[in-house]
Amino acid sequence: MALAIKENNQLYLSNFETFEKNLNGEAGSWCHDVRRDALRKFDELGFPTTRNEEWKYTNVASIAKENFKHIIQPDFDLVSTNDILRYDYNGLAVHLLVFIDGHFSGKHSSVRDLPDGVKIGSLAEALRADAAAVKQHLTKYARYDDDAFTALNTAFINDGAYIYLSDNALIEKPIHLLFLASGKSEPFVSYPRNLFIAGKHSKATIIETYTGIKNNRYFTNAVTEVFVDENAHIEHHKVQEESSEAYHVSTIQTYQMANSNFVSNAIDFGGLIVRNNPRATLDAEGVESTLNGLYLGTGSQLIDNHTTIDHAKPHCNSHELYKGVLDGSARGVFNGKIFVRLDAQKTDAKQTNQALLLSDGASIDTKPQLEIFADDVKCTHGATIGQLDEEALFYLQTRGIQRDMARDILTYAFASDVIDRIKIKELRDYCHQRVLVKLQQDRLEGIDKE
Repeated sequence: MALAIKENNQLYLSNFETFEKNLNGEAGSWCHDVRRDALRKFDELGFPTTRNEEWKYTNVASIAKENFKHIIQPDFDLVSTNDILRYDYNGLAVHLLVFIDGHFSGKHSSVRDLPDGVKIGSLAEALRADAAAVKQHLTKYARYDDDAFTALNTAFINDGAYIYLSDNALIEKPIHLLFLASGKSEPFVSYPRNLFIAGKHSKATIIETYTGIKNNRYFTNAVTEVFVDENAHIEHHKVQEESSEAYHVSTIQTYQMANSNFVSNAIDFGGLIVRNNPRATLDAEGVESTLNGLYLGTGSQLIDNHTTIDHAKPHCNSHELYKGVLDGSARGVFNGKIFVRLDAQKTDAKQTNQALLLSDGASIDTKPQLEIFADDVKCTHGATIGQLDEEALFYLQTRGIQRDMARDILTYAFASDVIDRIKIKELRDYCHQRVLVKLQQDRLEGIDKE
């Protein structure tokens, strides 16, 4: 099988040749030199196998063997206004950027009345119009030398979201980045590449949504790089609702400077195989970083969260809460790494991972990791895996609540601990609604199998 996977690298090498021919003279740019280097690294690494410790519990052979077509010229007409309105989050007022099969669609987007010092648009345009800022930050944080999926995304850098906040810039409306997979019948792949640059004392809220308009097979390989300068504050939310036949691999790498604050809330509902790599580097004093996540899996879903928080400087705080709800034969993976470097004295790092298994067929592999090289720190981690409390279920049933409803109430309360950390009411309400729908779907699937 390993040989077959390696041989399928040729598909991506061939896709790259076609991609290169469509760059309209860009083949001599600095960015294309990076692309070529990343492609060489991907060909060297190949897709990971379960012999790789970082992928021990997540088999991506089905991704590696599929002949995904790279969409160079998207058909924007495959997406309707109603497809977009499904994700307006209860009428939330936003600056909206829409990407279809990884490409920016201006006719579906709406960005108006931006404050001074704020740029919101497509990375493809920014590579031409804001080249100096892009070159300073793009590919500087998300390393591809030991990560095949990041290398593959970097090789095909072309489009994605570009957000630039100058010093002291404040944007009040959230920025919503909607990544839609079209209803193409053949399997295809997209490579969204996002770059967020937050200047000193700037502030913004960003929402990333990944979804498909049909229940078809495709592969989303996304990378987001975030630079948070001194005293900047970024609140980030990611909602993943890909097709039940889709593959989703996502890396978000943040790099924080002194006294900055970054908060991330990631919610996973969809996807057949999902791998999330949230990574944060705290490279100055006084940094605050928060990574929260909730994942709900059923059927044969596999949802894998590999988080990394790197405390490189002293007097920094990090907080991490990940919760999973698994039903059917779904599998979860959580690997949480916290590094505390030699100079990172007075670090305060907290990590909590909890999983709720609703069926005998559901399972999770969890591995908290602490690597501490400083001696004056506070670092805690905890992992719990369990089922619903039978006494609590019985109590609710004695109050006239049917067992299925009691099950949903307790599960909903468990999941709400993460969702309630989302400050945007409209988005918070939407996620609550989706949890209830997901629980109903899980129960109906269980009835069908009986």
